[in-house]
Formats: sequence, structure tokens, C-alpha cells
Amino acid sequence: MNPTYIRIELTRQSRDTGNLMFALLLPVVMYLLFGNTFGGGGETAGNGNVRFYVMASMAAYGAAVATTGIAGTAATESMLGWGRQIALTPMRPAGFVGSKVTVALIVAAVAAGIVFLVGLATGAQADAPWIWWTSYGIAVVGSSMFAFYGMAAGLVFKSETAIGVASGLLVFFSFFGNVFMPLSGTMLDIARFTPMYGYTGLVRYPLTEGFASGGGAVSDTVPTLLANVVAWTLIFAVAALLAVRRSRQRR
Repeated sequence: MNPTYIRIELTRQSRDTGNLMFALLLPVVMYLLFGNTFGGGGETAGNGNVRFYVMASMAAYGAAVATTGIAGTAATESMLGWGRQIALTPMRPAGFVGSKVTVALIVAAVAAGIVFLVGLATGAQADAPWIWWTSYGIAVVGSSMFAFYGMAAGLVFKSETAIGVASGLLVFFSFFGNVFMPLSGTMLDIARFTPMYGYTGLVRYPLTEGFASGGGAVSDTVPTLLANVVAWTLIFAVAALLAVRRSRQRR
């Protein structure tokens, strides 16, 4: 990783107010909508209440959106010639990927932090402080898998619509990953193989201890959720590295 490149990237991203506001505010609006509008937010859910469950889910979604969007800007950079300049530097593909992931994680930490702060101010509760910190830490660190996903999508599609396509697919993954609404039966069985399921399940694990909110209250173990995250992280990381090498070979 290159600290200078990371600093420049953070400066560039801070000027993209439209994309930044979308990544930071959308999860907050969704938390307020799902966690407070329809009532029942104060009911008990595992080691806290329903608002905490919704808050943790939306923080995970927000961190995933942030990392996907930031890493996906690789497509725009290629079109503007910035990617060509980067290719002329000594920075290797792995270093480029690592720097992009670091920037994405910093923005994801801010996105998840805003959701947690709004949750704290609007009645989200957990039985112990460690549940807050553990859920937040897992949301930020675990979102790194979606930085690889965003980068791969951006470099493969090579257009300004790449981020839109990647974000749209992320909404699809979230609906079918038990993030926005509780799934049950066959849908829940299929959801266990989708990218958002393991990640969001780990974020909510300190609260739920693995029990799903869908019908049947099936319990997920930590090794099962970790296996999902590791498998999809490897898939996205390999795809991103191959996309970077393919992009550089074309120049």
C-alpha cells in the first residue's frame, strides 16, 4: 500500500459529494424507515431490541455500499486517464488493490458510524457495550470483501454505469441475503449462499447469537457464517486482481 496514494484518494473522494452523500445518508434513512416508522422497534430481540437489529443490518448495508462505490471508481479513473498514470508508477497490482481497499474501509467506517450514532440517539439498545463495539467493528472490517467486488465490477464494465450496476446488484444481494426483510423456508436456504448473508449475520451475531429472524428461528454458527464470508472474499479478490492485470495489459 502507498500512503501518498491513499491520502490523494481520500481527498478526491471527499470532493465527490453526490456519491459520498448517497453512501452516507441512504443507510440512515433506511434505518429510520425500517426501525422507527412501523412500530415495534422497542421490542426485545436477542441481547437488545429490534432497533439495534435494524441498525446493525443497515450499518452493514451502508458499509458495503460505501466500499463498493469507492472501489468501483476504478472504471471512471480508467476513462479519465488516471488509471494510465497509476500504471506508470512502480506500484504493483496488489498494492493498488490494497490501497483502494484501505480508502474504501475508511469511508465505510464513517458510513457505519453515522448509522450507529443515529441508532444510539433514537433508542437502539443492547445489553452490554461490547455488543455495540463488536457489531461496529465487524461491519467495517467485513465490508472489505465488497471493496474487491466493487473494483472488479468497475474494471470489467469500464463505464460510468459500473458503480450503478454494482450498487444495483448489491441491493439484490441484500434482499436475498436476509438483510432488508426476514426470509424463511426455501428462500432462507438459498440466502445462505449469497454474499450479504454471512457478512450481515456476523454483524448481528453479538445481538442474535446466530438466530435468524425468519420463520423457524434457525440458528447459524460462527464457522458457517465465516465460511460464507471467506468464500466470497476469495472470489471477489481473485476477480479484482485479474481485472487489474487485464486492464494494465491493454495499455
